[in-house]
Amino acid sequence: MPKNLTPFLTVQNLSLNFGGLRALNDFHLSLPAHGLHGLIGPNGAGKTTAFNVLTGIYQADCGSIRLGEKNLNGLKPFQVTQAGLGRTFQNIRLFGNLSVLDNVRMAFHLRSRETLWSAVLRLQTFRDDEAAVKSQAMKLLEIFHLENRAEELAKNLPYGDQRRLEIARALATSPSVLLLDEPAAGMNSQEKKQLSGLIKNLREQFKVAVLLIEHDMGLVMEICEHITVLDYGEVIAEGTPHGIQNNDRVIEAYLGQETTL
Repeated sequence: MPKNLTPFLTVQNLSLNFGGLRALNDFHLSLPAHGLHGLIGPNGAGKTTAFNVLTGIYQADCGSIRLGEKNLNGLKPFQVTQAGLGRTFQNIRLFGNLSVLDNVRMAFHLRSRETLWSAVLRLQTFRDDEAAVKSQAMKLLEIFHLENRAEELAKNLPYGDQRRLEIARALATSPSVLLLDEPAAGMNSQEKKQLSGLIKNLREQFKVAVLLIEHDMGLVMEICEHITVLDYGEVIAEGTPHGIQNNDRVIEAYLGQETTL
């Protein structure tokens, strides 16, 4: 972790077994507020499993997860999101048959204070809330250059646009920490370059910390301030991009991989 920065997301001693298979063993991580942290490792190292534990999809056998002063242990995924931990997925999980705009609006409604009765009765407070949500959603789509496709079905967007829409939807939940699971997967070199700038800008604009899983080491080394390396569910190294590039255990773990550190 960068010096002189207080941890905001603190993960300690997380372990998870699937039957006789240990998927995570003593996983730990510290992410400061507004930090940009990479989580890397060979295929099958446990990176997405770690994300699934952090976001409540899996419950760890032991260990602790704290977001600021909040204890996230035992929370369901929607409760983790409400606490301030947003995420995207390795395999895009948009509502394909809904419009681009509605995908983002649904995420905003997670924090809506309107009641079922105000919606059923179409009260003025409900109509005002709906107008505000639409306005906020359109502003978010503008940031991602998707405003002109707001009424299109999400499934009809090009792949790179779907990736950006998923990030926009995650941001609509107002996270303090954003988990990005392979956001550059399937993107061409130009799209990856744009994504790199987008992630750095989002951190500043939304005052959000970013934890990034990514196989594109060029992207990771360019934008991340600190990196944690997993192999077989265990942390084998953590440090700056320069230190990770020259770490013997990391190089050994990647032997036989196409990735160039």
